[in-house]
This record gives sequence, C-alpha cells and structure tokens, in this order.
Amino acid sequence: MKDGTRMTPPRNMKHDILEKLSQTMYSFKAYPEDDDFSSVAKPLISKHPCLTEPGPQPGWCGLKNSLKFMLANYRTKLRKAGCEDVTINGGKRSKGNPEGESSSKNIKRTKRGEANYLPNLPKGHDETSLENARKVLVEEIKKKRQNGILLSQMMDKSFPLRRREIVKQEPAVQNMVEQWLALFMERQVFAEFNRIASKSLEGDFFKALDQYTPRFIELFKTKKGTVGQKLTKLMQHISWMTPDVTALRSVVLKDISIVVGDDSSEFYKTCPDTARDEALEAITIGVLTVVSEDSPHQGPSSMNLQPISTAIILERSIVIDDIRDLPQAVCLLFGLTYALHLDYPKCMANTLEFIQTVMLGLGKKTLPPKLLSLKNSLLG
Repeated sequence: MKDGTRMTPPRNMKHDILEKLSQTMYSFKAYPEDDDFSSVAKPLISKHPCLTEPGPQPGWCGLKNSLKFMLANYRTKLRKAGCEDVTINGGKRSKGNPEGESSSKNIKRTKRGEANYLPNLPKGHDETSLENARKVLVEEIKKKRQNGILLSQMMDKSFPLRRREIVKQEPAVQNMVEQWLALFMERQVFAEFNRIASKSLEGDFFKALDQYTPRFIELFKTKKGTVGQKLTKLMQHISWMTPDVTALRSVVLKDISIVVGDDSSEFYKTCPDTARDEALEAITIGVLTVVSEDSPHQGPSSMNLQPISTAIILERSIVIDDIRDLPQAVCLLFGLTYALHLDYPKCMANTLEFIQTVMLGLGKKTLPPKLLSLKNSLLG
C-alpha cells in the first residue's frame, strides 16, 4: 500500500476470483452490459489496489475483459445443465453449428430490469403438472364466486410455464386471453409484474407520479411555442383551487408524452358509446375512453374525467374493461407490457421508457437526450 507494489495473482487464484464474481453477477443478470462489468471491476481495484494492472489505462480494463469471458463460459456450463434463461439462446451459429442463427440475432435477455426473465420449472414439477395448474385456473375463473387465494396460488405455481410460453413462442394476445384469462385481472397484472420485476407496480407508479407532479407542473408552465400551447390547453382542465388527484395524474401523464415528443393521439383514444366498435379498429395498443353521446369527446386535449368506461386495448381487442380512471389504465397497460413481453408502441415509446427508467428505476442507466433532459430538469 505504501510503495504501490502490484500483485501478480497465481492463475488458479485469478480463476477463483473471476468465477465467484461471474456467479454473483449472473444471480442478478444473465447478460450484463458493458457498464455492469465496469461497475464490478472498478470497485474491486479500489478495494484491492494490489490487483491494479500496469499501463496507462485505468488499471481494471483487463480484469473487466477477463470477467466477460468468464461469465460467457459460465453461461455455457449453465446452458449444458439446462438453465432456461440461457438455454433459450443456444443453437446459435458456431463451428459446430454453421447453419444456426447469428449469435447476435434475436437474443432473448432482460432489457427492462426483469429480475425473473425466464425462471426454471420449480423443483418436483414438470410441464404436465404445471399445465394441470393452468387448467385449475381456467375452471376457477369461470365461477361466479372465485377463490382469490386459489387463483393467486395457481398463478404463482404456473408462472415458469407461462413465462416460457410467452418468451419462447411469443403468442398472440388473444391466445393468451384464451389460455390465461386470470392474467388479465387487475390484481393479477400487478402480481405478475412483481414476479417479473420484483417491484410493486401500483404502489411505486403512483408514489412516483404524485411525488413528481408539483415539479412536472412547474416545468410544463415554463414551456413555450407549440409544445407550450398544447401543455397549457391540457392544464386548463385542472381546478387549481381544489385540484382533483385523478385530473392532475391524467394531465401529467398526457403532458409527459408531449414533452418527450410522442404522438399520444394514437395511444389515448376517446369515442362515444355508439362508435366503440369503429374505435377498436383504429387502435392497436392503448387506452380507450368511452363517453356519452352528448359529451365533448372530440380532440386530444379533452380529459373526460367521468367516462362511461375506460378500457385497455391490445391488438385491437379489449383485454381489460371498466377501469376506474385513465392513470390506472396506463399503470395496468405498462404492467401488461411486462407480463406479455410486449415492445412499447412506437407512438409512446419515450413516455413508457421514462416511466420505466426514471419513475420506477428499472433497466438501463443511459437515456436518450430528450429523456435525460426531462430527468435532469425533474430531479435538478
């Protein structure tokens, strides 16, 4: 420590160090990114300066590269052992499999902070036993008075089977509705999100939304030009004397999409009750608000705080209806993108990514300029 003498660890010692680190990293994420490797290698050198590598570089780049190779070897061992989250990416092009798919193409890995991306089947169970649990769910959901405890138990038990089907086969949403109807209950959407991301979606979503709302409103008032006009038009729906919580949440969610450059008109749809079927044809994924015939429903800046119904649309079909309000519908739809392993719709990709990374703290650390600017303004 005094004279900066470096240590050259024996080969077996270095192997043990890298192996333990790679095993620990894998327990968090099967496919870490470059920043993740840096965040492991750098503190190791800080704590044990004798392991610093010679040369002009920071002193831990070689360790980081070695760690990448060690983790790749560890994944190969796990793939041979049958671990689901790495086995799914087996069969890629290699010397032994020259006709396989490109090693960098269609890799199935965590991208949005999923803690349980593709779990193994539970010990003592196989696909047949979990399929029986799914059948129990189907029969229970048909009953007028359902056993909520049994539903939750069977959903927990069948999670690995359901996740395997969703990630590997990427079925149509309508097929999932037929096979796993219980997944589209509000309570189970939040439970499924917790299974995947280990977070309380409903609690964390509204806590962050309410916490940042005052700052959001201040930022929106400072915007000028076309964006400022759109924001002002939406904020006219808020009564500042006794602001309604639902109105505030709805305005903030719609205003975020304007600030980050999304076209929310393709996502938030409103229609009179007589034109519901026509509206379904015009929306692939989003929130449909149904209002009465004499309601001022036209225009993207209309809030419609007392609708007849609010529904979530996926692949032009209603999957959850009679939701209490628009913010709850956005929260549920966000949860369904995780539960069904869906890509964010292009028209709202920035907004949903902002909710994911900033409001819920999930996934990647680097953000596009627009989202980073809003984050800095919000937290600054």
